[in-house]
Amino acid sequence: MGTATMRSASLPNTDYHDWKQLLEDAQVRDGRLHDARHTAGTVLMLLGVPDRVIDQIMGWEPGGAARMRARYLHVPDALLKEVAQKIGKAIWGTSETGPMDKDQDNGA
Repeated sequence: MGTATMRSASLPNTDYHDWKQLLEDAQVRDGRLHDARHTAGTVLMLLGVPDRVIDQIMGWEPGGAARMRARYLHVPDALLKEVAQKIGKAIWGTSETGPMDKDQDNGA
């Protein structure tokens, strides 16, 4: 067993201390490690990383990954609005082109 492994096994709050040291070394504001997990998951989602890759990076088991994504990934209102606008354009067209007619060619 390596030194780091032995240290982790004997000190259950090693992650906490390592996290605090990392923040201090990086000269960034203090924050909870758990909050950083929420941020990491959300950033991965915003970058368009596939769910299966997010699950592996975050260490989520396949059976409960969807539940964990629902809990950890925070969808910003701006993203929801952007998606709603894209759906609106896909269904109704832009103000320049007018609504799409599913029974017509529509120039496609």
